[in-house]
Amino acid sequence: MLKLAVLLSGSGRTLDNFHDHITAGTLPADIQVVIANVADALGLDKARNYGYPAYHANDSESTNEILADYQVDIICLAGYLKLYNPPQSLHRRVVNIHPALIPSFCGDGFYGNHVHRAVKRRGCTVSGCTVHFADDQYDQGPIIVQKCVPLDFTDTVEDIAAKVFSAECQAFPEALSLVDEYGVDFFWQRVGR
Repeated sequence: MLKLAVLLSGSGRTLDNFHDHITAGTLPADIQVVIANVADALGLDKARNYGYPAYHANDSESTNEILADYQVDIICLAGYLKLYNPPQSLHRRVVNIHPALIPSFCGDGFYGNHVHRAVKRRGCTVSGCTVHFADDQYDQGPIIVQKCVPLDFTDTVEDIAAKVFSAECQAFPEALSLVDEYGVDFFWQRVGR
């Protein structure tokens, strides 16, 4: 069972998803702590209501000071909108979800509706999400799971966002289950050969 730290910046929809899957027994994990880089993030209120320790931290250094008090196997970036630098003990143990099929529509500045607008402008007929390990660059670490969603010609940016988020709700728990099954090293060793 994975011991998770969840880092977020906003509403905590991914935290809700984790909590629901853990409660249902479909995600072999336990949330140890939730940290937001935005002081009034709704996700912090949700974390407290679920009974998880919840903190505000402005930067990686402050976040890592909080994490030092918890036993954590994996750090989940759940709508965390900053580049995060983990402590050495958790290097290669940070998992992120991106609202597109990497390597398309990713990197610095590509998050949330910025991604979905770019997908719509390009006229894509599919989009999706990617769960991957994070490193010191945006959206560059090994991919764990990708989910594809079909798009209609008439889909709005909001329609695309809703379809992709629905896929994210399946993909992130699935990816964490795979990390629990195969281990972290498996994913780092299978790329770049």
